[in-house]
Amino acid sequence: MNILTFDIEEWFHILNHPSTDNESSWGDYEYRLKQNLDRILTLLHDSNNVATFFCLGWVARRYPEIIQLISSAGHEIGSHSNSHQLIYRHDRSFFKNDLEISIKLLEDITGDKVISYRAPGFSLVEETLWAFEELIEQGVEYDCSIFLGNHSHGGRIKSFGLNPSVINIDGNKIKEFPVNSFNFFNKEIPFSGGGYFRLLPYQVIKRLMRTSEYNMAYFHPRDFDENQPIIKDLSYLRLFKSYYGLKNSFPKAIKFLNEFDFVNLSDADKLVDWDKAQQFSLINGNLQQVNYG
Repeated sequence: MNILTFDIEEWFHILNHPSTDNESSWGDYEYRLKQNLDRILTLLHDSNNVATFFCLGWVARRYPEIIQLISSAGHEIGSHSNSHQLIYRHDRSFFKNDLEISIKLLEDITGDKVISYRAPGFSLVEETLWAFEELIEQGVEYDCSIFLGNHSHGGRIKSFGLNPSVINIDGNKIKEFPVNSFNFFNKEIPFSGGGYFRLLPYQVIKRLMRTSEYNMAYFHPRDFDENQPIIKDLSYLRLFKSYYGLKNSFPKAIKFLNEFDFVNLSDADKLVDWDKAQQFSLINGNLQQVNYG
């Protein structure tokens, strides 16, 4: 099973950097989302693939036509928050309000219920497990915020495995679709999205995809924009992570989407044997494994 997802944000939505960290500075940058999205939607159409698009409420407010375009093309709309803030940098009240705003904006445009979510920077961590409770409260059925590999902002909940699982909370549940990875010298390395997709040779990605029964591909429009400006004052490491491999990333994506068949989250839900999936209970803020298939 191969799941295809996109995080719909602008090229300058780089987390944890002073000049791009909040909405007050975003007006200083040019907007490139529409042109990048057009190429993605054309590729999906030509390769006969569907995806789940996790969209910012900020994008919905500023470019409602983009959300409508994605929805009209037959793709699923999920929330990527409203203001693209790391969960663990704010309190529960902020998260609740931010989530409510994003869901309302997206639902008002599409007329469809938003049932999926991905945290900015995969920032749902051990200290913010309460976010699952808020997601359930807002009617979210699928979360895609767990990242087991090395990540600047996430990758901190080690209880989860590399396959879909269920989190039970007070008689309710939410289904987790994590980003998968491969083990390399005792480190989990993702391979099917973001900077890792740009970094790794395509033949390596292809081989890993074919040896895994579950794959979660994740991209941003900026991952395919080789002409995007360079943000000033980024560290050398951040420059490498954000800009390496942009020139060849879209041709690589064309191969990727034509060689593999993908589904969105709603379709993936129907393919999982949930009776055999890993089960967790969230009790008093602690995640406890119930059983494993």
